[in-house]
Amino acid sequence: MRGSLLTNRRGLQRFRQLAITAAGSIKIKLLLCCCIVFTLLALAGRAPDFMRWTKHGVYADQFSVPGKGYAILINTWKRYDLLKQSISHYSSCAGLDSIHIVWSEPNPPSESLVKYLNHVLQSKSKGAKQAELKFDINKEDSLNNRFKEIKDLRTDAVFSIDDDVIFPCSSVEFAFNVWQSAPDTMVGFVPRAHWFDRLEGKKDYFTYGGWWSVWWTGTYSMVLSKAAFFHKKYLTLYTNEMPASIREYITKNRNCEDIAMSFLIANATGAPPIWVKGRLFI
Repeated sequence: MRGSLLTNRRGLQRFRQLAITAAGSIKIKLLLCCCIVFTLLALAGRAPDFMRWTKHGVYADQFSVPGKGYAILINTWKRYDLLKQSISHYSSCAGLDSIHIVWSEPNPPSESLVKYLNHVLQSKSKGAKQAELKFDINKEDSLNNRFKEIKDLRTDAVFSIDDDVIFPCSSVEFAFNVWQSAPDTMVGFVPRAHWFDRLEGKKDYFTYGGWWSVWWTGTYSMVLSKAAFFHKKYLTLYTNEMPASIREYITKNRNCEDIAMSFLIANATGAPPIWVKGRLFI
């Protein structure tokens, strides 16, 4: 009888210990679940601010901040239809602050052209601050003009583009956001490659590779300025610090100004350019 009672008591104590342990385990699990739920709720509340994502597009809210946009620098030459198409398209980009047209033709732009482009810009530009349009008139016909210093730029970011190259505003704004994370370097859509020329007697020469070289090797070493973001300070460096021999070569051969700007920025920063992919409108 005593043995039976002792066994029952031990069983009861064992049951109580198991119940206490189980209760403690349940409390811990409930506490962990509560912590996880509160963490997820907090992250969900911060997600829109963290990702800068809205149903209207990527990073849309960043471009409503005054003074935080970019200037578009368009190089053109007697292609007025293309220029009109380009201005009409980029005028609707949310981050646009101003458009500067590099004009190197013998005659100044006509009044009708200026009036038309201003009308397009005013009718399509977004944001509380009205974007402005300016013609940067040059007397000399040289490709160096596209990187002349601009004194009255209101933004640090410059988006250099040719008049026949059009990317969606969403791609431009994404590239601008990438540039903001590394504002000293060049961020663009057109990668190229170069490497030492291995031919005998050409140890100091480089070979230039186009898009297919980038595609085939999976590497790039420069980004061309025909569609790229960079800081406005590099316009000053190009105008005042670029070796005269390079500028003379560009003027004489009407080529390589984009390579010169890419190398200038790489030499100034010691950092490579950043290539971003974008869908090109043709």
